[in-house]
Amino acid sequence: MAKSKDKKLHTKVGDRVIVVSGKDKGKEGNVKKVDTAKGTVLVDGVNVVTKAQKANPMAGIQGGLNKIARPVDASKVMICCPSCSKATRVKKVIKDGKKVRVCIKCGETIDV
Repeated sequence: MAKSKDKKLHTKVGDRVIVVSGKDKGKEGNVKKVDTAKGTVLVDGVNVVTKAQKANPMAGIQGGLNKIARPVDASKVMICCPSCSKATRVKKVIKDGKKVRVCIKCGETIDV
């Protein structure tokens, strides 16, 4: 059987994360998209690049310089705990028959 190339990531869509390395170190944002095949996450306001776009009047696209967010590697972000509001690692615990993520620092449940 062929092995799956999808990577297990610690982040989910909607999580609040903090960038821990790179040019955007220290920035916070919400995860918009997770790509498990590439191991990347798309975060609001992080890794914003300027892209030159050609105008297309038929499609109603205006040309010019547009700022768009690009994906960042998942290893460069850490989940921000909602209760203690610090960057933290997570552990997975079974509570009430469900596997939930728990903050290492304060012990509060991250999944709602």
